[in-house]
Parts: sequence; C-alpha cells; structure tokens
Amino acid sequence: MIDKTSPIPIYYQLESYIKNQIEAGFILPGENIPSEREYAENYGISRMTVRQAINSLVNEGLLYRKKGSGTFVSEKKIEQPLQGLTSFTEDMQKRGMTPTSKLIHFEVIPANSFIANELKISEYAPVYEIKRIRLADGEPMALETNYLSANLVKGLTEEKVKASIYSYVEEKLGLRITHAEQMIESVRATDDHEKLLNIEKNHPMLYIQRNTFLHDGTPLELVRSVYRGDRYKFQIKMERN
Repeated sequence: MIDKTSPIPIYYQLESYIKNQIEAGFILPGENIPSEREYAENYGISRMTVRQAINSLVNEGLLYRKKGSGTFVSEKKIEQPLQGLTSFTEDMQKRGMTPTSKLIHFEVIPANSFIANELKISEYAPVYEIKRIRLADGEPMALETNYLSANLVKGLTEEKVKASIYSYVEEKLGLRITHAEQMIESVRATDDHEKLLNIEKNHPMLYIQRNTFLHDGTPLELVRSVYRGDRYKFQIKMERN
C-alpha cells in the first residue's frame, strides 16, 4: 500500500488509500478510521505524515474530527446544481430520497422595509413568514425561512406548506414560476442552527438567499436558508463565450 521508493509523496499515497477504502465501502459513513498512531505503526511512517494525509481529507470533507472520539467518515454530500430552478422537494425526489419538512413557524406578519423592498410590496403589507426544517430520509439538511406576499399567494395554509409551496403556487393558483436570483456565502452555525439541525457548535454552514420571480417579473418569494456544510455542496457548469 505504501511504496517508500515511489516518487509519489507518502502522505499522498496514504490519502489515496484511505479515500479508496471509503469509496469501496470498507469504511462506511459514521464509522471511525484508525488512529494516527495505528497508521504510523502499521506502515512504518511518521505520525506527522499521517496527520498531513488525514488533514487533507478533512479539508476535502471526506472525514471529520470529533473531539475526544477520533476521526470519522463523513456522510456523502448532496450535490446541488445551480442551473435550473427547483424546490427542495423536487431535488430530493430526483435523488431517490424522501423529502419531509418540520414546520417550526407559520404566521402572517407585516412586511418590514427589507422584506417589502425584496418582494416589491408596500411596507407593513401582509406576508407569510414560514420557517421549516428540511429533511432528506429523516436527516435535517437545512433551516429555511420563506416570505411570500399574502395578497399574491392567497389561501396558503400550514397543510399546503407541509407539502410543497411551489406545487400549490403552480397547480392550484395557476401562477408560472420562471426564474430566481441566488446569493451564497459561508457562515458559522448559530445556537438556533445547532439545536434545530442537530449539529455541533460553529459547524460550517452555507447561507443562501433566493429571490424567486413569476413570468412577468413579479417577485414571488424571498427565501433565506442555511444548509449543513457537511452534507451539501453546490456545482455550476460554466462556459466560455
């Protein structure tokens, strides 16, 4: 496994070996890998070399450390293409996963100046404020807060929200959703995120703000979401003109 005569750095050989073990299913998500000492003794290499290999895999997201317990294999990340406009429900169903939502908050509130500006409505106009935990196969993936104009999306209820907002808007109200603008940045988990998503303190998160529009340019919704950085990654295809 480790060829000390090879020009390939030893840390990289060990990194590739561990990665192959994970990809082949010999070490499963949630299981811990051998300790640095065990790798060093088994292959006659320094612990510093082992640490370099493991650090690289941690940085790549294939492994994660749990203080006092060891190093574990991460769950496979969900790859979300940034091309195309789909809902969380549609995304998970395409992957053969069962999407569910846990409704935390559903209320009609007066729009503050920020929400009013994003939805292009009058300040204090009624908007739905909907906070949900989004789950895939029962595991929390994201905390999502939606704002929609109550004058535009009439008749929205908790039961309809538990299914799919997009389905209700398109199939029941006959509105055509065509495009969205999305901003993504990295943030650290707050106490609220830790409690609701069952993650550790300062867990890496992806914050996303999405503004969704109807075919005539009318803003449909403002969505502010935080996704677990250990379970989600985004990809985009870029072409040179």
